[in-house]
Amino acid sequence: MEEWMRLVQEVGFPIFVSFYLMHRVETKLQAIHDALLGLKAL
Repeated sequence: MEEWMRLVQEVGFPIFVSFYLMHRVETKLQAIHDALLGLKAL
């Protein structure tokens, strides 16, 4: 059981941070995409 807890602590945190950063990057990419579509409409 202790091995599982250590594995979750060692692997779970980097996975959480990775998903958080991917979410932030995705929202910024979506904003850039929308801005480029707005420029294309002009």
